[in-house]
Amino acid sequence: MARCSRIISLILAACLMAATSTAVAQYGPLLTAAGPINRSMAGASTAAPLDTLGAYLWNPATITGLENSADIGLEVFMPSAELASSVSAGAFGPGVPPVTLSGRTASESGAFPIPNFGFVYRPDGSRWSYGVGLMSLAGFGVNYPGTPSNPLLSPPPPNGFGVGPIYSQYSLLQVVPTIAVEATDRLSLSFSPMIDLASLNIDPGLLASPDVEGGRGTYPPLTHGSYHWGGGFSVGAWYQTDVDWDFGVSYRSLQSFIPFQYASRTPEGFPRTIDFLVDVPATLSLGTAYKGFERWLFALDLRYLDFANTRPYSHSGFAPDGAVRGLDTASMFALATGVQRVLSERAVFRMGYSYCTKPIGADQAFFNVASPFVLQHALSLGGTYDITKKFNVSVAYSHFFTGSVSGPWQSPAGPIPGTNVTSTLSADAVIAGVGFKH
Repeated sequence: MARCSRIISLILAACLMAATSTAVAQYGPLLTAAGPINRSMAGASTAAPLDTLGAYLWNPATITGLENSADIGLEVFMPSAELASSVSAGAFGPGVPPVTLSGRTASESGAFPIPNFGFVYRPDGSRWSYGVGLMSLAGFGVNYPGTPSNPLLSPPPPNGFGVGPIYSQYSLLQVVPTIAVEATDRLSLSFSPMIDLASLNIDPGLLASPDVEGGRGTYPPLTHGSYHWGGGFSVGAWYQTDVDWDFGVSYRSLQSFIPFQYASRTPEGFPRTIDFLVDVPATLSLGTAYKGFERWLFALDLRYLDFANTRPYSHSGFAPDGAVRGLDTASMFALATGVQRVLSERAVFRMGYSYCTKPIGADQAFFNVASPFVLQHALSLGGTYDITKKFNVSVAYSHFFTGSVSGPWQSPAGPIPGTNVTSTLSADAVIAGVGFKH
């Protein structure tokens, strides 16, 4: 029974993704696009300035190519996540469990609202442009109800082999004040400090050491916390040629946060203060755009997201005190491509496709339960209609194709034979917004 209790404590680590990643985005916890225009182009905007929201997300230097304007967007993201787990008879010792157990459970996380706002201003006759974006940079929510039919979500021992329900909710807002300048007639440069505000709630809290009660470990809830500050910076460049090709590059630094702190409790109800770090990875974006065909624009972005050097994604395994160190996540390479077609003086149609590498495999599946890192392919389409010369309405739709990862449960001694966990995720998003021009 002691062996069983120890294994069950380790099983709690499978909830880690409810703590540190998202069921909302394709780039791990990061969103791939902002607002309906940028979303309809699948986020391709490093060298193609179409609106303020896409510019502030991927290359603020491109705001020099925009009119004095403001954009407001609201995205409703609808993930569909499932968690399946199985334990073969005798996996935890002779007769434990006596028969093979398996089950599948859907997350009840619902839909996520994602607002964004941006504006840009350029004085008459000036080479300088100024602006600010208020961006939803990342977010997630996982809500797996407890059930005796799914081993991982079954009650803790002696009534089951799991942890019961798993809940998490994460939001990250970013303010991006920007100054950009046309250094030459073709080259624009930008600098943007990034100010972040994030909230994270987790139950069970796997990044904390477990409390020992009755011979088994229980991870404390991390639900009594506040918003936490973080920040970094962004630099960008945009170059326009005279042969219909434009090029862009931007670098978003590692965004460091103060420790997330929680007023938690022990199983006996005594107060316990817990803190840990969750940062945002550095990102490098390269882009090109071609506008040599009348009424057409083609854009392509390539990105590198440095998860391998960002806490907690860069760590792996278990700490000596039983806490989960991190997700053992590889850095990610991504591609986004979009096409725009001007249909008339008032109407524009867009379509885009995005892809990213999957930085986890079978060995990391256990630590990435319900992980968004399984999303790799997304298709988007949308359009804009000018109500007047100064006011437009845009809509977009995106589908994130089903991805999954499967592997054995893990312990400090390695994989546990006879066990399996599978995470499956797909998503849809509907986006609407309005734009104003001076």
